[in-house]
Amino acid sequence: MAQEQRIVFFAGSVQGVGFRYTAVRTAGRYAVTGHVRNLPDGRVECVVEGEPGEIDRFLADLAGRMSGYIDSQQQRTTPYTGRFGSFSVRF
Repeated sequence: MAQEQRIVFFAGSVQGVGFRYTAVRTAGRYAVTGHVRNLPDGRVECVVEGEPGEIDRFLADLAGRMSGYIDSQQQRTTPYTGRFGSFSVRF
């Protein structure tokens, strides 16, 4: 199956609550790569690559684990780059 990249912006009380740590731990359960980072405007950006179904499962799991902190999320799909070897926190 074709792979893709998704860029997801999570808004709410998503910084200072272990969001990035949870994203990395959750990503370890799925065949995805990419990174997560805090943004200066208070949102968290998650860039994830993999097969669409695997990305869907990862993002649903992450959103479920952090549901009490997420007010909204915006997502866009972009072409797969293959530039990530793992899923990590980016500073």
